Amino acid sequence: MGLRLLHLNLHGLFRSHDLELGRDSDTGGQTLYVLELIKGLAARPEVDQVDLVTRLIQDRKVSSDYSQPEEQVVADCRIIRLPFGPKRYLRKELLWPYLDELADQLVSRLQSASVLPDWIHAHYADAGYVGALVSRRLGIPLVFTAHSLGREKQRRLLASGMDYEQIELSYSISKRIDAEELALAHSNLVITSTSQEAEQQYSRYGNFHSQSAQVVPPGVDSIRFHPSSKSTSELQEIEDLVDPFLREKSLSPLLAISRAVRRKNIPALVEAYGRSPILRQRHNLVLILGCREDQRQLEKQQREVFQQVFDLVDRYDLYGQVAYPKHHKRDQIPAIYRWAARKKGLFVNPALTEPFGLTLLESSACGLPMVATDDGGPRDILAKCENGLLADVTDLDALQDALEQAGSDSTRWSRWSDNGIEAISRHFSWDAHVCRYLSLMQKRLELSTNSIGLITKESTLTNFGDKLILLDLDTSLETSNVEELSILRENLQTYDSNNSASIGIITGRSIKVARHRYQELRLPVPRIWITRAGTEIHYNLEENSDRFWESNISADWDRSAVQHALDDLKDYLTLQTADQQGPFKVSYLLKEPIENILPIVRKRLSHRCQAATPHLRCHWYLDVVPMRASRTEAIRFISLRWGFPLEKVFVVASQQGDAELIRGLTSTIIPAEHDPSLESLRSQQRAFFSTRSHAIGVIDGLNHYRFKSTR
Repeated sequence: MGLRLLHLNLHGLFRSHDLELGRDSDTGGQTLYVLELIKGLAARPEVDQVDLVTRLIQDRKVSSDYSQPEEQVVADCRIIRLPFGPKRYLRKELLWPYLDELADQLVSRLQSASVLPDWIHAHYADAGYVGALVSRRLGIPLVFTAHSLGREKQRRLLASGMDYEQIELSYSISKRIDAEELALAHSNLVITSTSQEAEQQYSRYGNFHSQSAQVVPPGVDSIRFHPSSKSTSELQEIEDLVDPFLREKSLSPLLAISRAVRRKNIPALVEAYGRSPILRQRHNLVLILGCREDQRQLEKQQREVFQQVFDLVDRYDLYGQVAYPKHHKRDQIPAIYRWAARKKGLFVNPALTEPFGLTLLESSACGLPMVATDDGGPRDILAKCENGLLADVTDLDALQDALEQAGSDSTRWSRWSDNGIEAISRHFSWDAHVCRYLSLMQKRLELSTNSIGLITKESTLTNFGDKLILLDLDTSLETSNVEELSILRENLQTYDSNNSASIGIITGRSIKVARHRYQELRLPVPRIWITRAGTEIHYNLEENSDRFWESNISADWDRSAVQHALDDLKDYLTLQTADQQGPFKVSYLLKEPIENILPIVRKRLSHRCQAATPHLRCHWYLDVVPMRASRTEAIRFISLRWGFPLEKVFVVASQQGDAELIRGLTSTIIPAEHDPSLESLRSQQRAFFSTRSHAIGVIDGLNHYRFKSTR
C-alpha cells in the first residue's frame, strides 16, 4: 500500500483554483506553497492519497467554494473542510478558542477510518497545535512547518516600537508561541526552508531539537514561471495594467509583489525610492499589493499600509512614477515578472522578516534579478542564485544604496538574470522539493499504528450507560449545602439505577483522599476517577491507576528537573505538602495571586527544556504536570480507550483554570458562581452557563442537556 498523507492548513481562504492571494494577511505565500506541495505529492507513484484539512466557512462575504465539505484537487488529492467555531470567516488570531473542537473532530474522523495516515504535516502554529493533539492521541507521526515563528515576529514588533500589550492584543502572540512549543515537542520532523530558521529562530524554543530539523528549499512551478513570454499580448496586458499610472513608461521598473501588511515593509521601499534622485531618474516603482475594491473595506492593517504609501507618494511628489493597480489576476503574476525582466527591471523584497521567499524564486525563474532583505530565505536563495543584492531593510540608507547599485550596471544585470534562471532550474524545482520531502519522511518516520487502539483492556467498565457525567469534587460538590446535595443525589441515583449515565469525578486530590471525601457526600459510586490534576485515572473501586495512561504521559517527564527549574521562583511559590504531590505532579501554592505567573513559569520550564505544563487553579494553586497530561487529555484518553463518544461526555466547570474543560466536543455545565475568567467562553457552542449555583446549577445543566430530572 502506498503512503497516505494528511496536511493541516487551517486559516485563510483555501481552494484548489484561483487562490485569492493578497486578499488579506492570512491568504498569502503559505497558501500557494501548501497547494503546490499537495499536488506535487499526489503525482508521485509512492503516494496513494493526500488529504488537506482546512476550515469550512459559510459567509456571504466570501466565495461559496469555502463552504463545500470536500473538493477534489487532482486525482488522489482532496481538500476536506471541517466546521469549527462560528460559521463566518475569521482571521487566524480569532481561531484559538475553537481549535480543540477541530482536534476532537479529527480524532473521531480518523478513528472511524479504515486506515490511518502515515503522517500528519501541520502548517503554521494553529495547525501545529491541532496536529500535536491528534498525534499525541493516535500515535501518528507529526511533521511541522511554522512558515513564520511567533518569537521572531514578537522580536521584530518590539524593535519597531510596539509594546507587549499591543502585540498581544493584535496578534495573540502568547497563544501562538505556546502552540509552537507544543508542536515542536511532538514533532518527529521539522521542515524549514532556510538554515537561518533552524539556527537562529527555532533555536529560541525550549522544545526544539536541532536534530529534528531539515532544510527543504521551496519549489517553483517551471510550467508557469519561466523567462520566455508566450505572446506579445501577454506583455501588453501588463502594460495596460500599469501604464495609466506612469508618465515615462520606458523606464525600467522596481517591482514589488506582496500583501499590504506591515511585515512586508512596502512603505520603506517607497520612501527609499522617493529620497533618491538616481532611482527616480532611472526607474518607475510598481507595487502589486493584492486586489482592493474599496479601501474602507480592507483590514485595519491593510488600510494603514496603503495610507502610508499614499502619504509618501504625496510627500515626495511621486505622481506619474509609482503604479499601484487595484486589480490583477493571479495568472498574470508570471507575466508581470517577465514584463519587468524584459524592461531590465529589478524585483524588490523589503520584508522585515522573510522565512520563505517564494516570490524571489518565481521572479528569478523569469529572469528578474533581485534586491532583498538580508533575512532568512533570501540569504539561502542568493547564495545559490548569485543574482542580486541583500540589504538591511531597517536602514533606509542601506536599502537605497543597494537599489542604486543593483541598477547601475547593465552587463551585471544580464549576468544576474542568467544566473537566476539556471540556478532555479537546478536547485529549486518542485520535483526536487517533493523528492527531498518524501525521502526525509521515509527515512525519519516509522509508519505508525494506532497506539490507543492496541491497548488491551484489563479492567471492565460494564453498563457504562449512554452518557458520562464528570463532576468536580473540589468546587461544585465541595461548596454545596446538604439540601443541594440531596437533590443532586436523587437525580444521580436515577441515572445510575436505569443505566442511562455513569458518574465520574475530577479532582486535584489523590485517589485515597478523593474517595474518602466523596464517600461523605453519599452520592452514587463513580465509574471513573480523574485524579491528581489529570495525571492519574482510576476505574470503579480499583486501587491501581491506568498504567497505559501513566506510560503515555511519562515521556520526557523529569519531576526533579521540573522542581529544580522553578527553584528561583521561591519568592512567589511554595511547595504544597507531600500529600498534595504526585509522581507526575509538582504542586505549589502561590504566596499571593499573580496575574502573569503562568507565562513566567512556562518561560522557566522552556529555558530548562522541560516537557511540562503549568496549570493554575482558583488563582492560588499551581500544578506542573507532564506536557502530555491534563484533565482534558485524560478525558480524551478515556474516550479513545473505551470507545465512548466525546459528544456524550458532560463536564462541570466553574473555577479559574477550567477553560481547558470547556473547549472541544464535550458538553460543559458552568454554575452561576463560576470564576469571571470563564465569561469569555460563552461563545463555545457546547457550554451551558446556568443562572443557579452549586449542585443546583449542575442539575440545571443536566436538564438543559435533556437528562431526565426527578425534580
